Amino acid sequence: MPSLSEKKEEVLKGLLTQEKSLLPKYFYDERGSKLFDQITNLPEYYLTRTEIQLYQELLPSLVGTIDLNKLCVVEFGAGSVRKIRLILEHLPVEAYVPIDISSDHLNIAAAELSREYPQVDIFALSADYTKPSELPERFDEFGKLGFFPGSSIGNFEKKEAESFLIGTNKTLGTGCRFLIGVDAKKDREILEAAYNDSSGITAAFNLNMLRHLNATIGSDFDLSGFQHEAHYNVELGCVQMHLRSVRDQIVNVGDQEIAFAKQELIHTENSFKYAPEEFAQLANNAGYEVENLWQDEKKLFSIFLLRSLN
Repeated sequence: MPSLSEKKEEVLKGLLTQEKSLLPKYFYDERGSKLFDQITNLPEYYLTRTEIQLYQELLPSLVGTIDLNKLCVVEFGAGSVRKIRLILEHLPVEAYVPIDISSDHLNIAAAELSREYPQVDIFALSADYTKPSELPERFDEFGKLGFFPGSSIGNFEKKEAESFLIGTNKTLGTGCRFLIGVDAKKDREILEAAYNDSSGITAAFNLNMLRHLNATIGSDFDLSGFQHEAHYNVELGCVQMHLRSVRDQIVNVGDQEIAFAKQELIHTENSFKYAPEEFAQLANNAGYEVENLWQDEKKLFSIFLLRSLN
């Protein structure tokens, strides 16, 4: 886990640039993880229900398609470990390693999962899942299936997404497979509604990043001084999420004063959307080939089964 000084340095690096930014991983303290769980149940948020329906349809077809002997599933950015239950219900998984930066939330979720599935060897790994991790030696002999649902891959810039996939290949090892959810390109109206819900839950989730930083690195963001914004950038092919300063203000991060002008933005997230051929090329650049692809009838969402070329 990053040290306190490393976190401060990382945050300051983003806030001291001309276009201020914060990394999306700081959304996910315990409260942020719970807020995101609420987002996934919102009527405007098509992603989760569409993806879950796809998993329910495709997972039975994996039996006989991939080697399920001594199968270890490694989930990157596991969060509430909600979707892994779909895999545990359909595949003979013997081991499960959820990786997430929010250790408290992860450990609680993993403990609950252990009670539900006592036959599965579960090891919760608290780490920055965007970087390669070393799995416990006891899983060395297991076949590895990576799992990255929810289109979280869209939160990375294109080059960062490629680096992340290369890192998963290193974590999972030779002969691995990777099951990954990817949001598809679609009409602006559908996308913007999903990130500007009428209940204001996404706004609370975005603002919670500032609360998280106040609690962990000692900054003094005033949440009432910022407001949530999200728009779809057609040229970039991504939804861009920001926090806009509603007034001139000073925020302290450690010993550093950060000045914000009224209307100035903090960029908190990009959510890139991919046509199938775009993502296939990205995966290939990272050492994977597409073994299978599933989409819903409206082509809102894609699930890829990747195979390592290493």
